[in-house]
Parts: sequence; structure tokens; C-alpha cells
Amino acid sequence: MKRFTKWAEREFGMGERVIATLLAGVVFVLLIPFVILKGSAAIDRWLHISRFDFGLINLVVGGAMALIGWLFAMWSIVDQLTRGRGTPLPVMATQTLLITGPFAYCRNPMSFGTIVLYSGLAIWTGSWSAIVLVTSFAAALIVYLKYIEEKELEARFGQSYMEYKKITRFIIPSMSKK
Repeated sequence: MKRFTKWAEREFGMGERVIATLLAGVVFVLLIPFVILKGSAAIDRWLHISRFDFGLINLVVGGAMALIGWLFAMWSIVDQLTRGRGTPLPVMATQTLLITGPFAYCRNPMSFGTIVLYSGLAIWTGSWSAIVLVTSFAAALIVYLKYIEEKELEARFGQSYMEYKKITRFIIPSMSKK
């Protein structure tokens, strides 16, 4: 925990934050979806799992979810870069506790958006194994958020974060801002 808190003390310039965020974006926008799509296709072939295919419904529902998830995640990333003076990365953490914008709806809007985006891709492809891979990714992410990131935020922002935590949902957004 001390390592995360130590990293968070340094404020980086906008250029450094943007470059780091773009590099992380390669992982979360290209690499992980590639692994989910290619990995699930290989698993489906290996285990002879048929796809769930509802034709246009897969494309519309999956595409809409992917777009909504991407927009929600991007909204929170832009907020972290600009108002938070940091990045989504723990090594370049925000310098300000963000409680407005997407963070007024839930404490982890980027994670929510990412999970919805990946779920949309899984539905789009109609792959049961992609659903399992996305669910596994989501479970691991939630464990990280709950047991590492939240502790670090409590250490950095103290009572302010504790109050925010009491009134704001963890990952599934509230339809009304607090």
C-alpha cells in the first residue's frame, strides 16, 4: 500500500499523463479485447461450444453496450486527466478526489465502462466462453478495486473519501447523482 501512496504523491505534467494513458489504452482497448475475442474463439473451437446467435440482436445489443461502455470509460478518463490532474494508472494517480462528473454516478466509472464494453463485445460475437472470460476479468478487477485501490484512496483522501464512499455506489451507476 505504501508503494501506491508514494507513487500518488508526485504530480505529472499533462503530456506525461496523456502518453501514459495512451499506452495503457493500447492494453485496455486493443490487447485485452483481442485476447477475449481470439481466446474465446479458440476455446469455443477446442470445447466445441456453439455460439448464441440471435442475428441482428447480437450486433445491436452488443454494439450498443460496447459503445455505451466505451463512452462511459472515456468520460472518466478525460475527467481524471483534466480535473483530477492524474491518470487511471496507480503510478500516476489523480491529485484530486473526483466526486462529480461520471464519479457522481459511481466510484469506479471507468471500470464500469470497461466491463460493459467487453460484455458488449462478448454478446456481439455470441460466444459463451467470451462471457466467461469477461466475467473472470470483471471479478479480478473488482477484487483489485475493493482490496487495493479503495484502501489507497482511503489513505490518500481520508475522511473525504470515506464520506464519498458512503453515498456513492461502488461500480453500478446510480440513475441519479447524489
